[in-house]
Amino acid sequence: MSLILASASPRRRELLGLFRIPFTVRVADIDETMDPGKSPFDEVARVSRLKALAVAREKEDTVIAADTIVVCEGRVLGKPRSEAEAARMLGLLSGRDHQVMTGVTVVQGERAETFTEVTDLHFRVLSEKEIADYVATGEPMDKAGAYGIQGGAALFCSHMVGDYYNVMGLPVCRLGEVLRGMEGQGEFV
Repeated sequence: MSLILASASPRRRELLGLFRIPFTVRVADIDETMDPGKSPFDEVARVSRLKALAVAREKEDTVIAADTIVVCEGRVLGKPRSEAEAARMLGLLSGRDHQVMTGVTVVQGERAETFTEVTDLHFRVLSEKEIADYVATGEPMDKAGAYGIQGGAALFCSHMVGDYYNVMGLPVCRLGEVLRGMEGQGEFV
């Protein structure tokens, strides 16, 4: 029996490491395009499920997959494709409330459990120079919403309600509850 993380994210690897159990990484190669006509809450869960089911596994293996998005004023913000797009995203988040949604799917044998964790955040008003300086660090380029709360964007967030680790990309508390609830998972958590 193996535990498999279906993600290339170094942050997710770090967070899954908190469980202190061995795991391997197998990246899922799927189309992560979300349907703009559907709920972001549901779509991020759907994408996580596709990732989990796309990974090669043995019947007794457990696969964990996740997908994270930022939603502000109804707009879904994924990873920026350019520095200009990162700056636009941060400008949208400046002085506003937004949500980070992470869809997580755990697959074991024929059983799959999917959930979406939501964290509410508020960014203080950011100056154009702050945004430009942050984008110049390169940190925003591989992160949903163009920021990493565990990095320089910690200086932008004036308040948060919900799971901090969800904002990093893996809601470990709820994930632990799901793993404990799956039959035969006692050895993992």
